[in-house]
Amino acid sequence: MHVDESYESDSAECLALLATDPSRCQELPHMRPACWDAMTFVMSELQEARPDAFNLERLDVDTWRWRNQLLGIEQEFVYGDDRTLPTDPLRFIAPQVQDDLVLLDQREGSLWADAGVVTAAADWSMRFDVGMSFLEIHGPVPRVHPAGVVDRAQEFLMRLQPGEAYRRTNWTMTVGRRLDTATETYPEWGPDRRLVLGQDIGTRLHLRVEVQHLVRLPSSGAVLFLIRTYLLPLQDIARVPAWRDRLAAVLAELPQDMADYKGIARYRHAAVDWLRSAA
Repeated sequence: MHVDESYESDSAECLALLATDPSRCQELPHMRPACWDAMTFVMSELQEARPDAFNLERLDVDTWRWRNQLLGIEQEFVYGDDRTLPTDPLRFIAPQVQDDLVLLDQREGSLWADAGVVTAAADWSMRFDVGMSFLEIHGPVPRVHPAGVVDRAQEFLMRLQPGEAYRRTNWTMTVGRRLDTATETYPEWGPDRRLVLGQDIGTRLHLRVEVQHLVRLPSSGAVLFLIRTYLLPLQDIARVPAWRDRLAAVLAELPQDMADYKGIARYRHAAVDWLRSAA
């Protein structure tokens, strides 16, 4: 877990989105034990990352006390007893962490996205994807299926042992400093992709990087998929020559089908020109 200077504002944004669109939180009925498992795992990770701000204390066999000093939250709960929380366990913890949370159930030789709270999706929808298999979710991704990449990734993840974690990164680009680019809000941010970017491209166009962790939860056996999104404008990237040159080269060489999939086809060449001129 990475807790930074945007913690309070990110939490407020998550709460606001959940209030206006409760469908950002999805959970199939059989996933409640995994949601309890995920909540306490996240609490433990937050405590390890910032022991000065977070504390998870076991009071007896089943009773716990959670303190979040940054948000002024103190909550006693009995593990597994929904009545002891103000809301569902996944919904309770989601605004207290800067990662999106997705829970993958493993059954029938596949992984299934059966629960999650996602308020910073990069052009996808948890409401649409809930109940889909790992292979179905990655169906639209170009190039990876003929090479068997998705099948191998699923096989790898299904071999994760309890407590084991795997980290990967993913990237795209976003016009404006906007975390919420979910399918549900496309009318709000989609038109920005069609704008002709001028001299302000350095401040408006952001590299969007997801740091993802996949963890086999110890009690339920579900795989917790954590997605932390970071945004950095081109003008900041250009201050580091190695970053500037690398991003320009990747954007210039990116296959057209991949640029279309990432939604950056309209402006990626303008971004390349701007980065190269910044040198």
